[in-house]
Amino acid sequence: MAGEWGTPDESVWGKSRGLDPGLAPYPLIRHLLDAAAMALHLWDAFLSENQRVRIAEGMGLAGERERARAVVGLCAGLHDIGKLSGFQFCSRHGSQYLSAELGGDRVKMCAQRFGHDVAGAQAVRDVLADLGFAGEGELRVAERLAEVIGGHHGRFHRVEDGIAAAFLGGAVWTRQRSAHAAAVHGLLGAPKAPGVFKAPTAVLVTGVVILADWLVSQEEYLRERQRGLEPVLADHFRRSQHDAPRLLAEAGLARVRLQRKEFAQAYGIQGEPNPLQRSVMDELRQAVGEGRHGGIFLVTAAPGDGKSEAALEAERILSEAFGTQGYAFLLPTMATSDQMHGRVAKALLRQSGKDAGLTLVHSMAWLNSAYTDEDLTAQSVLTCDEVGEGSGRAEADLRPQRWLRGSKRPLLAQFAVGTIDQALMAVLPVRHNALRLLALSGKTFIVDEAHAYDPYMQVLLGRLLNWLGAYGVPVVLLSATLPASVSDRLVKEYLQGAGHKTRALSRRTFPAPYPGWLYVDGQSGRASHISPDRQDEQAGARGMELGVVVEPVVHGSGGGARARLAVIERLLKPVGEGEGGTALVVCNTVGDAQDTYLRLRERFDERSHEQGGSVQLLHARFPGNVREARTREVTQGLGRTGPRPLRRIVVATQVVEQSLDLDADIVISDLAPLSLLLQRAGRCWRHENHWARHGYPGGRGRPAWASGPRLVVLDPITGGGRTPAQWGEVYSEHLLSATSRTLTGIGNGTISIPGDVQDLVEAVHGDNEDFDWNTPGGSEAKAWTAHKGKEMAERSMAGLLAVPRARSVSALHDLHNLPGEEDEWEVSTRLGADSVRLLCAYLHKDGRLTLDVDGERLFPQAAEDGKMQAALVREVMRRTMAVRADWLKEADPDSLVPPKSWTQHPMLADLRVLYQPVQGGSAQAVKVGGKTLRLDKDCGLVRR
Repeated sequence: MAGEWGTPDESVWGKSRGLDPGLAPYPLIRHLLDAAAMALHLWDAFLSENQRVRIAEGMGLAGERERARAVVGLCAGLHDIGKLSGFQFCSRHGSQYLSAELGGDRVKMCAQRFGHDVAGAQAVRDVLADLGFAGEGELRVAERLAEVIGGHHGRFHRVEDGIAAAFLGGAVWTRQRSAHAAAVHGLLGAPKAPGVFKAPTAVLVTGVVILADWLVSQEEYLRERQRGLEPVLADHFRRSQHDAPRLLAEAGLARVRLQRKEFAQAYGIQGEPNPLQRSVMDELRQAVGEGRHGGIFLVTAAPGDGKSEAALEAERILSEAFGTQGYAFLLPTMATSDQMHGRVAKALLRQSGKDAGLTLVHSMAWLNSAYTDEDLTAQSVLTCDEVGEGSGRAEADLRPQRWLRGSKRPLLAQFAVGTIDQALMAVLPVRHNALRLLALSGKTFIVDEAHAYDPYMQVLLGRLLNWLGAYGVPVVLLSATLPASVSDRLVKEYLQGAGHKTRALSRRTFPAPYPGWLYVDGQSGRASHISPDRQDEQAGARGMELGVVVEPVVHGSGGGARARLAVIERLLKPVGEGEGGTALVVCNTVGDAQDTYLRLRERFDERSHEQGGSVQLLHARFPGNVREARTREVTQGLGRTGPRPLRRIVVATQVVEQSLDLDADIVISDLAPLSLLLQRAGRCWRHENHWARHGYPGGRGRPAWASGPRLVVLDPITGGGRTPAQWGEVYSEHLLSATSRTLTGIGNGTISIPGDVQDLVEAVHGDNEDFDWNTPGGSEAKAWTAHKGKEMAERSMAGLLAVPRARSVSALHDLHNLPGEEDEWEVSTRLGADSVRLLCAYLHKDGRLTLDVDGERLFPQAAEDGKMQAALVREVMRRTMAVRADWLKEADPDSLVPPKSWTQHPMLADLRVLYQPVQGGSAQAVKVGGKTLRLDKDCGLVRR
């Protein structure tokens, strides 16, 4: 076949920018063979068994894995076929090497410019027909392959999106496209077209193509190959196959097999697994049975009941059963992700996983102290996209998106811990969503704190579960307070993706025991549960009678003895002045937390947090490095291993609700939705059972005043009051009112945990449509209407933005069918989550601009090209924090811009800088809109 079309003309270049200018550019045919070789290795060493099965099945080649492998290699080997077009003239250096035969069409081919991805999508169908790969009966397969090639830059295009015929050149260019394709096709063993090529399968194959392209497009590797090209293409292909394992390993994407250890050894936990964990270890394997298409596993238990370890034990069983490799462990916030990253890292090390690729996945992950400066140094990946307009277009050094930087590739790594947002991007119409789906479909997918997501995020999570169900990916959901209606919807989304009919599912429900677990098989839909004996054992072993005291309070000025701060002060007197002990005060807003902290400091300990005072403050409006250090201090002081302080009062916001392993003698909380109050209460006497068996840290037990676990709720509603206006930005007034009523009705002032938990959650958060419409104009009716309206709007918005369900996709363009929504920052995974990163800087009288109030750390300056040492970038970014974008909208834009030398840097350019004047050694507040902002060393960012 190759002889019919001649040999590939190696004057046609594939890579030019960033390579040795003294040599000819890297030939296109060589790059195509590199990508094909890498795709074959990705099939062998990177894809999980589950992924290989799904791809082969989606091509109708379930019994012909090698043929499916070759087709994947062909897709990668043809990905840049569109560069045999007017693209060749977008680089002066590249085009000057073109043969005279090809260079003669320059003027005609440059009349209009198109992307080479789109050109490839149009040209490849004719090329495949010439090869005899896709005959008359396989036109749909050829169109699908064209979609894959058109999507290799991360965005799928309409098949009907045409380009000017002149851009593809004349007969000589047509012949060269066929010659290049024939060479690749032949070296791959001349695979025949599959009978089908389903859309979800094509999405995964596109992910493989993108990854293969990027791995072989690394600048150092291309320079290495450019300097010593093998004379024969077959030898070049063999060398590419030889190099592929090294490139994959250097990228941190090689797979490792853990040496599984016993429970206590694996997780560094004293004693035996609790009944819930033991049930997972002993009973889940039988529930999974002979299933072959994944399943969804829901664990429900009170905070502190070891759900994380139960999830990792489940992962062992599910990965073995369904052929996945590693896991993605996803959480609601960056703070909880940072905490879990440390726990997972230790668990992997205990199981000889020191070479395992474990990454932290969130927007600021690289600032975590677990990463070295070397991890931040990205290698250029030369993808040769075109930039500019018309004849001014040029070849560009297009680096991967920020989430795929550094020596390890976050979501693609075998083990990933991060925020749920990074996964939800897979079902939003953003670039490279196919690569995210590839990353997630090879792992067991674990979601912690599944209750913590609003209706908008729940819809996105459901859509992602639908795709994972289609791919047969095992899913684990963890929650302490998940309403049955939500868990039921999520299970059904997964099953629908696995192929179950909507009508049949509508007749079923999937109730989950509490505490316990529910497993639903993806193929059969069969539901299994924790055994009744183990459920009873867990309830007995972890049972707790939580005393609940509702304190009516008045916010703001006045209130006398019922003033909120006066009540808190009274409640904490035994801690601050008496026998001591530990207390956690959880506030609904940062402003309330700052005011509370200052009042308690004044009353009990003049020393600041930084000075080692007994009153500590933790919230999200500290610079990143300060927040990380404070989180570590708080966790150590109130953690399981101690040492326990004599007296400690921690004032915090919602950052302590989830996944922080804290134990306080008493928890005092502002009124919040009931599910969140239960989460906060989970930090009260959390480790009592463990300490009762193994001894208290340092021998210091509970103080005499702490006779039992106690949650005090500061309720401004009971007694006829109203919630503070600022709380409306945080919580629904309806949920707060419903919680207040529910707490008032608790008999004996006691919540039995776990026995009462699910009923309480359903009473406030369940799908209960009952409402007293006899008073339609009342405040409660208005609050209910506003709450339901917002919930419906959020679900509708998510439904409009999300990509279609997996089995509803016809053309791959459906995954990018929102005009303009191409880049990750254009679509949010959280409604109302628009934020910016703020750096608080210090402007001294002598004009110096510094990172610290003492004037010792001058602002680093970037080079003219925007580059800066990774260590300096880290120093700047670790001092930033996320703030609401609308805080700054009324400010003069020029007053918050970063230094001019930062404007070309990919991270620093997006910062907002608060230039605080320094007077008398102290930072002064800066007026921004109608408020002032000032970074206080002790309290964090203060907004008044």
